[in-house]
Amino acid sequence: MRVWRAFAGLLLAAPGFAHVVSMSTGDLKIDGRRAHYELRMPLYEMSHVAGAEQMLLDHIHFSSAGAAKLIKKECTADQGQGIYFCTADYEFTEPVDHLDVDCTFHAVTVPNHVHLLRAVNGGRRDQALFDFSFSKATLRFRPPTPMEIAITECGAGVMRAVGGLVQVLFLASLVLAARSRRELAAISGMFVAGQIASALVVAHTRWQPAPRFVEAAAALTLAYLAVEILLLPRAGARWLIAGLLGGFHGLYFLLFLQSTGYAPGYVLLGAVAAQFVLITTFTLIFSRINRWISALRPVQVSACALFIVGMVWFLLRLRS
Repeated sequence: MRVWRAFAGLLLAAPGFAHVVSMSTGDLKIDGRRAHYELRMPLYEMSHVAGAEQMLLDHIHFSSAGAAKLIKKECTADQGQGIYFCTADYEFTEPVDHLDVDCTFHAVTVPNHVHLLRAVNGGRRDQALFDFSFSKATLRFRPPTPMEIAITECGAGVMRAVGGLVQVLFLASLVLAARSRRELAAISGMFVAGQIASALVVAHTRWQPAPRFVEAAAALTLAYLAVEILLLPRAGARWLIAGLLGGFHGLYFLLFLQSTGYAPGYVLLGAVAAQFVLITTFTLIFSRINRWISALRPVQVSACALFIVGMVWFLLRLRS
């Protein structure tokens, strides 16, 4: 009983964890002992940041044989492009060979925020991805090995698949929607296939989905799946619905791939592996719990909470 109450509580708290799509980018150009940094943060993230200019640049630090000294900074809001743009100039104690970076933008925006840093040093390039699980990195400005690329990009896919509470709860809801192990396999497979197809196919079209649209669409998928569970308990072809919902969720991976330039194969491989592990885990947990509390109708209770989350989240995204 306590586990199901906790699950329902997490569902109701999910809108408070803000955006599924929460990314920023930064470009650092190093010239000897000096460096110029440009940060692009979506304007909709700034509602979470108090004292934006000071707070943002206080959450990224550069060092190389000593901390870099901040010389000048400036931030402006570009309403037309929906971007909060900051620039900063730094000075190091000696010419930069390797660069240590400490970035905690997730602490000042939302917990699942991702920052992509691209750096150039005398014609040599490197980049790093920062989130709540990896807030520090060292850029060595050398070509990465194939193994390093595979590990980094697969790991990024894993973290994007499970890095937000909403993504995890949606996978749990897929388990709730399945009425048998066979149906769960079909639902899970079609959901993953829909994600992959969306991320790969839309990239070759002229359509560029806005992050706000992706947010709203993901919210409605939560609500619709809840309606399926509550009002259409005997409906057939639920696997087809899962595939369509996966298409909307795949747009998030599309935006991530476009922002990072990572290889779709590695990112999607990591994401799919993580999702199947979570689905299997939820299946084992729910099957054991159902034996004890089946009289309390846990599936219906959780579906009601899921519907509330989806609609509240959808309304919040329309207002943001």
